[in-house]
Amino acid sequence: MVAYEFIYAFTREVLKLDKSIRWVGVANKYGILLNTEHRDGLQPIMTDEENEEYAQLTVTRHKTRVRFEPKTGPLIYALGKYEKLNRVTLHINTDYFLLITLDVEEKNFDSIVTEKVIPLVNREKGKLKVEDAS
Repeated sequence: MVAYEFIYAFTREVLKLDKSIRWVGVANKYGILLNTEHRDGLQPIMTDEENEEYAQLTVTRHKTRVRFEPKTGPLIYALGKYEKLNRVTLHINTDYFLLITLDVEEKNFDSIVTEKVIPLVNREKGKLKVEDAS
């Protein structure tokens, strides 16, 4: 059983961490978005369907990256810098991924991720576990 109420609260909490965070999504290990939130007043760049496809592709890419972790060390986060936004992917645990977009003008994305987002994820990831339904 997935703790949906917690996931909703968690995505809202991540969104509030920094004014440059545009959009937040939590996806499961199959790339299915369980919840998304976006900044008030923001006109999203992508549709819900496009965000679903993005989540699926992101999870697939992550699975290919981990093959090299014995040589590179574990992936802390992945960043994609685009013309219109920055995308960040964090592997929360074996079941969940955190997907974030930040304003393209934001230059301190590393400190936002490492000093704000990752500490929150580390505090809360124990609550993001799939419970046995039996």
